[in-house]
Amino acid sequence: MFMDNDPTEQDASAADGTDRADSTVDYLAAPEAHRQQTPSDYCARSDYSDLPQPTGFSERRPTVSSQSVLPVISELPPPVFSDLPPPPLAGLEPSRNRWRSSAWPRRVFASLAVVLLLAASFAAGQFWATDSSTDTIASVDNGTVGDGTLENLANGTDVVSVESTSLASNTALVAQTQTCPPPLRNTSEPVADVAERVSPSVVVIFSDDGQGSGVVWDAENGYIVTNHHVVETSITVEVEFPDGQRVVGTVIGGDPSRDVAVVGVDTERVKSLCQAVFARTSEVRVGQLAVAIGGPFGLDQSVTAGVVSAKNRVLLEGGSDPTNPSPVEMIQTDAPINPGNSGGALADRNGEVIGINTQIRTTGFSTGNVGVGFAIPSDTILLIANRIVSGESLDVGFLGIQGITPTDGSTGALVTSVVAGSPADISGLIAGDLIVAVNGKDVASMAELAAAIKLYRPGDPVELVVMRDGVRLTLQAVLTSA
Repeated sequence: MFMDNDPTEQDASAADGTDRADSTVDYLAAPEAHRQQTPSDYCARSDYSDLPQPTGFSERRPTVSSQSVLPVISELPPPVFSDLPPPPLAGLEPSRNRWRSSAWPRRVFASLAVVLLLAASFAAGQFWATDSSTDTIASVDNGTVGDGTLENLANGTDVVSVESTSLASNTALVAQTQTCPPPLRNTSEPVADVAERVSPSVVVIFSDDGQGSGVVWDAENGYIVTNHHVVETSITVEVEFPDGQRVVGTVIGGDPSRDVAVVGVDTERVKSLCQAVFARTSEVRVGQLAVAIGGPFGLDQSVTAGVVSAKNRVLLEGGSDPTNPSPVEMIQTDAPINPGNSGGALADRNGEVIGINTQIRTTGFSTGNVGVGFAIPSDTILLIANRIVSGESLDVGFLGIQGITPTDGSTGALVTSVVAGSPADISGLIAGDLIVAVNGKDVASMAELAAAIKLYRPGDPVELVVMRDGVRLTLQAVLTSA
């Protein structure tokens, strides 16, 4: 290595011992001698002392070792390009001119393609917006809800839509869809899953007669089902929804014989009206999960759980009028029910309402729960609620018999006497007949027969299946008023 700017560097002798400082050659004077040397000649040589040196250099160069095989690049002459012809730039002009002369059709075609693409996109967007606005949203109506399957529009969907206005006013189409009730999650916490699904449909009702609960039955019309003894003498009530909103409700009507009433609210004033799903009473099983949701003692959205202790349990002192009790078929549960739970939901593990809580059996010393509660079955709730909102008669039917439950192990209602001229007498019933079914529904006891007949109205025909001396007979009767 060497440093070009080191004036103290000492000269070194070439391999042949001559002083290279004396062999100065006028480089400009002997160009041909230098040009005759090819690069390969330089690379193959190890001694460069005989190369012509440019004149005018007073600085002494370092000695190159005879062991080196690489040339000193700094000593090579610069390349000469002055004799090279200029690049044929002029030859490119015709090609560039040809491109300029043919570019305008391509640009026109490209512009037309872009315009057509934008127009097609706009048309597709308009079609999609129009088609989406007519979509139908379906939900469950008393069907399977464990997997969130949607079947029809009758139940469970709250749709809020606002028509779009002019785009110039920057008002966008607003469409908000709320699936209600929410789908069942089916986790390892079934009570929590049921509460999460049913609670949005349970409300608290404040009336002149006290406080109770209710269940949203028909969200489209703003109908809520509850017990008759919750509203009783009230014309209007205050309804509190799960989100805390309170609105005034109107008592549409009530049936004291079955202790069922309907309250109506203005759907335009309620922010969230979540409709519950009601299960079929025939699907209820003894021992299955039962979750009670309501507002005991004014504590809204309270959840308790137990099992269905019994079904088809007939309370002879049913109804809301203690002076005129009526036999009503109930679902018995040990889920804790307390004052204020009346009218609230009793739900199964699918998050479907199997009844509304109505009564509790107490010891007489306390009005609190002792593990024996009763709920009106969903079939009875829906039957009476439809009659109320339709303005139909709430009178109960009359058959005209007296009877007992057999004690020999037979199931049915044993007729002990028949009222003369009653529907039973006209149908051909006689004492000793064992009634085992009414309109296709089996009857296990006299209490069940009484409760079943009370669900029908005067003028309703009933089909009675009886056993007489071992022979199965079918009789027809038309009920009247008592």
